[in-house]
Amino acid sequence: MKNTTKIFVLLILLIFSFALAENVDKNLLTIAKGNNLFGLNLYQKLTIKEGGNIFISPYSISSALAMTYAGASGNTKKQMSEVLYFNLPDDELHFAFSKLNSILNTPKSDFQLAIANSLWGQINYPFQEDFLDLVKKYYSAGFNLVDFVDEINREKARNEINKWVEDRTNQKIRELIHKEDLNPMTRLVLVNAIYFKGKWKYTFNKEETREMPFFLNENKTLKVSMMHQINEFNYYEDKNLQAIELPYSGNELSMVVILPKERNLSKIEKNLTYDMLNSISRSMEKEKVDLYIPRFKIEKRYILNEALMKLGMTDAFIDMLADFSGMTGDKDLYISKVIHQSFIEVNEEGTEAAAATAVIMSGKSIGLGPKVFKADHPFLFFIIHKPTNTILFMGRFIEP
Repeated sequence: MKNTTKIFVLLILLIFSFALAENVDKNLLTIAKGNNLFGLNLYQKLTIKEGGNIFISPYSISSALAMTYAGASGNTKKQMSEVLYFNLPDDELHFAFSKLNSILNTPKSDFQLAIANSLWGQINYPFQEDFLDLVKKYYSAGFNLVDFVDEINREKARNEINKWVEDRTNQKIRELIHKEDLNPMTRLVLVNAIYFKGKWKYTFNKEETREMPFFLNENKTLKVSMMHQINEFNYYEDKNLQAIELPYSGNELSMVVILPKERNLSKIEKNLTYDMLNSISRSMEKEKVDLYIPRFKIEKRYILNEALMKLGMTDAFIDMLADFSGMTGDKDLYISKVIHQSFIEVNEEGTEAAAATAVIMSGKSIGLGPKVFKADHPFLFFIIHKPTNTILFMGRFIEP
């Protein structure tokens, strides 16, 4: 009888563990989808204001704001949840982020991918232990005590934060936080850093790289170093666009490039949605492709306050309305700045990309032959973690 009871208990535990694993998998897909939806929405807002090239890491921004969300309450929390597509109960959301970070941070021999988080708080400020424990447990975010009040110590803290970011992005993200970003009322800085370096599965022969024209529009061109190869790739084409998937070594990550057939990227951008991307991805088939794509490098820095407020996350930035009482037990903090800085370099060997996000909290003042894919005019690109379908980086290349 005892053995029967033991077996029954073990079966119950086994069933529960399988159910939990299935739930975690569903939750991973939920936050991955939420990350992609948020990234695409944010990108649309940036295209309205930003000219030229755009490059962001949706996952870095989502991660930094997820840590901030852990201390939000009331309407502030509701708005953040809607804008960021945090469609899970708090404990499941933060556990899913922890699980996804663990997957992404697992060392691989084929490529480098690393994500790190940190908190920098004002010394002697009454931060809630529950909040600090949560971000440490689920985001591995170490809590560093600094002094933002004193001018000399504030500059020292800024240098320490920037050094932390540089070290975790292979020196690609420098001076994330500028001197004017901090002031005596700064109380907390939440930082995420992400770094990726991978080789193409099918590298380009440097001897085939040639100077070729890149059409900024119908009337203006610039010379670029155009890489070239003929190979089999996942490929999609319709009357408006071509799309190609360029896998990195190991097949876990890939770059998807979307090229309009007309030299007008804005038509594609206006229709850029989660469903559109999924449809393109599902419709891709193996094709022999005669591929031309430029070598390029993009470095960008954004203050995201306005874009996030236009998406509906307003209260968090207004000192009289913001409610981050989960951080201190009182409604005494608001977001003064969300800073995002990014870097990408694409060449014959592969891609190196990095990004960092800082959320600064202040105290209230109260065919038959090869298909030809020739990226000689503006295009969109996405670096995607394929097992979870998470967009890690995305952007557009408009001008060399």
